[in-house]
Amino acid sequence: MNNSHLNKIIPTSAALFWVTSLMAVLFLTPAGVAAASFLKTLPGHVPAEVKRLTAKGTLPASNRLNLAIGLTLRDSKGLEDFLAQLYDPASPRYRQFLTPEQFASEFGPTESDYAAVRNFARQNNLTVTALHTNRLLLDVSGSVEDIQKAFHVTLRIYAHPTQERDFYAPDTEPTVDASLPISDISGLNNYVLPHPKSLHIDFNPSTNAVGRMGSGSGGTYIGKDFRAAYLPGATLTGSGQMVGLLEFDGYYASDISAYETTAGYSSVPLQTVLLDNYDGTPTRGPDSGNGEVSLDIEMAVAMAPGLSKIVIFEGGPNGLQNDILNAMAASNQIKQLSCSWGWGGGPSTTTDNIFKEMATQGQSFFVAVGDSDAFTVGSSSVNGVDNTSLDNAPSSCPYITVVGGTTLSTTGPGGSWSSETTWNWGLDDGSYVGTSGGVSSYYSIPTWQAGISMSANGGSTTHRNIPDVALTADNVYVAYGDGSSGTFGGTSCATPLWAALVALMNQQAASAGAPMAGFINPAIYTIGKGTSYSSSFHDIMTGNNTSSNSPNNYHAVTGYDLCTGWGTPIGQSLINAVVGAPDSLGITPSVGFTANGAIGGPFSPNTLAFVLTNSSSSSLTWSVIDPAAWLEVTPTNGVLAAHAIANVTIDLSTAADSLAAGIYTTNMIFTNWITHITQNASFSLQIGQSLVQNGGFETGDFTGWSMVGNTIVYNGRGNYTVYDAVEDAASGYNVVHAGTYGAFLGDDQLATLSQNLTTISGQNYLISFWLDNPVSGSVQQFLVNWNGTTLYNSGSPPAFAWTNFQFITTASGTNSILQFGAENDPSYFGLDDVSVTPVPTVAFRTAVEAATSFSLTWGTAIGLTYQVQYKTNLLQLNWIDLGTPAVATGSSLAISDTNSVNSPSQRFYRLVVSP
Repeated sequence: MNNSHLNKIIPTSAALFWVTSLMAVLFLTPAGVAAASFLKTLPGHVPAEVKRLTAKGTLPASNRLNLAIGLTLRDSKGLEDFLAQLYDPASPRYRQFLTPEQFASEFGPTESDYAAVRNFARQNNLTVTALHTNRLLLDVSGSVEDIQKAFHVTLRIYAHPTQERDFYAPDTEPTVDASLPISDISGLNNYVLPHPKSLHIDFNPSTNAVGRMGSGSGGTYIGKDFRAAYLPGATLTGSGQMVGLLEFDGYYASDISAYETTAGYSSVPLQTVLLDNYDGTPTRGPDSGNGEVSLDIEMAVAMAPGLSKIVIFEGGPNGLQNDILNAMAASNQIKQLSCSWGWGGGPSTTTDNIFKEMATQGQSFFVAVGDSDAFTVGSSSVNGVDNTSLDNAPSSCPYITVVGGTTLSTTGPGGSWSSETTWNWGLDDGSYVGTSGGVSSYYSIPTWQAGISMSANGGSTTHRNIPDVALTADNVYVAYGDGSSGTFGGTSCATPLWAALVALMNQQAASAGAPMAGFINPAIYTIGKGTSYSSSFHDIMTGNNTSSNSPNNYHAVTGYDLCTGWGTPIGQSLINAVVGAPDSLGITPSVGFTANGAIGGPFSPNTLAFVLTNSSSSSLTWSVIDPAAWLEVTPTNGVLAAHAIANVTIDLSTAADSLAAGIYTTNMIFTNWITHITQNASFSLQIGQSLVQNGGFETGDFTGWSMVGNTIVYNGRGNYTVYDAVEDAASGYNVVHAGTYGAFLGDDQLATLSQNLTTISGQNYLISFWLDNPVSGSVQQFLVNWNGTTLYNSGSPPAFAWTNFQFITTASGTNSILQFGAENDPSYFGLDDVSVTPVPTVAFRTAVEAATSFSLTWGTAIGLTYQVQYKTNLLQLNWIDLGTPAVATGSSLAISDTNSVNSPSQRFYRLVVSP
């Protein structure tokens, strides 16, 4: 089943997940392209150690490597100017953020540049495996032989000087035609593997932490401890916001649930984005990064327990950082992003360009500074932040916020902030462990960092100084390892806490109709240099991050320093300083509900309670305007005393039962009549709508679905087999019933495609989908399961054209699983237009007797097939069909019985769904 070349661009605006394999198949002969007259060298791909090592051999020519080719921007200077205006409060463009499409159009590589690099790949027999709509990256796969020819290198194998493994790397820097708009290439060496920012599991915590004052096991900090210390009295929870995490390993959902239970929190929804062919299975052993992934998720939950979702972008141990970062940039619905990992290669133009895109889109990106104590001076120094042979990247980047670490003391379990000092365990298990910090030898000092006195802190007035801010990095409880728990330390702890804190900022901004915080460095440095510094930050003035490599640098001082930056946040005060103070009338939650149900109901959810608070020292008058007849508000107005609380309940009204199928939206308008500030809470009522996300696969991938099976398999020399994928009509496969895309299901084993749906217990649902089978064969199976019950199972079916399958099923709970299973050795199944819609209760409406007939009308659902049946005696066992089944074309169905008038016996009628 060797499938023809697929040439597909992954959309970025329709959903959260944008970068996926193209399932491209190329049958190309060697390039045979004449050598270019002028070549340019792409620096930064040969580890410095290679010059001092003797190669053990070369990579086998037939081995395959996955690469991410970075392209140059069309207008780098224009982008820098735009960013300066975007974060200047005096500019009319202040916080006027772009969409990914606007970024690509204004600053991304041109379409002709992208075409030139794609053509270069094809000419050199490299298979294009993923396209990116910002055109900053082109993912390719190729044999070692073809890669070496394309980039004029030899990939050699060396014994790693510090680790018990071999690594590969080019023996010289790659070169390409000078006209090609290529900046760099990820994946040409694996000298430095992605690594947690020196995550430390503290097996003897009593020797390191100042005190054990948390609520967790052994006095560790957990859950509400962080909010009590840094957000006392705050009501913001991150409602309506998402946090995205960059990861190179997987997690166990049971560990996250165990943490939430132990912390006394409700569950925050998790969504995983798998990239670079990673299957999500956590690694095990002493080098596993599973603990890091668990830590990151749990810290985000701890600081922002009301998040609508945490999205985990996983590339696996062999993932390429730029692929993961670009997926996060394309996910611009997620405004706060966190990375607690480091990688080698030093500063990267393409990585920086992705960070710049995030800043233009209003995304806040945080990275852990590292845990190796102070960075040494110089890019080739023993602990240089820009040393390409260390896993310190991207800690010196000026387009993101770099986070240091502290040791926190509180008044006790669940207690308030007491004091903090620089986190530094000193010599611990043979290595110096503590928050990193220092000066970049690569990046000049950003404009927003200029103007700070560096005489006391040892910083630079000409180059980028790090970190920017800090949070606790010591004595942290983590559930990880499929049932284990322990005490963790490291700036890995602090970084997702900061990302979650910005989720609270953006929740407040959204409730006030203000723009998101975006890249926060210009704002926090303005605060640090201004009069509100002491009310916005805990200034950490004790401790150091010195070590034997840096015995004199650095020490915590008053104000900014290279241990903890500006310090740790004083929650609500800092939030107000960055995004503006909230109205004295507080409304929790900040968003309404989205109700679903059949025509006539029932609907779920159908009620929501808002808590109104008055943070001012005087009373205020408030009101709520309910613009939709399908909602009821109780009460609609009132007077709220100083620091008092009131409840407002929103219920679906009986008018909702009379609405036709459709999607209804409205905003509930809360008004503070003292400040005359209004706040909106959005509500949605979806009647008779499908519960399935991406049922037509119009995102161009399996977004919203869980696919377990093969995707593409390499067969040698540019020849791929596609097993399970989303394709368009241009692919040559008959998988599109309607729209642009459809699912190609052609695995040689039983693959499954499933989706979890929120349902109403006891409600009937219509499952509908379109399926075709172009070629019959002996090893074919297609099945449909609902909550583990098989509704349909066909083995070795005949070939058939597009056919609509419908099933009526009942939900037994509030969560139901729709699952398809498919195996098709000789060919493939095409699957499209999947829907699960609630079936309304059949409602009798009218009965009219005429001279020769008796007419009856029922309320129905459009598209369903119904059968009228009758009995002449209710004691009869069986109902008799009246006529043939009829498809409802409207909200009612009328049937005439021409035999009833002259019938000697009475008749009893009913209408049943007959799919």
